Amino acid sequence: QVQLVESGGGLVQAGGSLRLSCAASGRTFSRYDMGWFRQAPGKEREFVAAITWSRTSTYYADSVKGRFTISRDNAKNTVYLQMNSLKPEDTAVYYCAAGVSEPSLFDADYWGQGTQVTVSS
Repeated sequence: QVQLVESGGGLVQAGGSLRLSCAASGRTFSRYDMGWFRQAPGKEREFVAAITWSRTSTYYADSVKGRFTISRDNAKNTVYLQMNSLKPEDTAVYYCAAGVSEPSLFDADYWGQGTQVTVSS
């Protein structure tokens, strides 16, 4: 079992930055690939970024490439999402997930409760 708790969301102006954190409980955190997803009002949840358990591979949605960076600290059971050059269209609830990541698919076993990110224009 893995429990995930996101933090770091908030209100920021366009062009600004935020860093999201996802703290995981459970001894098996380091065995899971970790991902970030987001869901904007009236839209389906979409993939944002993922990092493999060994940190050897990262994957990003085209819409965030070059602006967002995913990282993890297995000693702290935490995964991060550094978001730079934020745009109003990045406004969404951001969710952390634990599962198995491949280049074109993230199969999530566990989800966090989400944290709101609002980017004002």
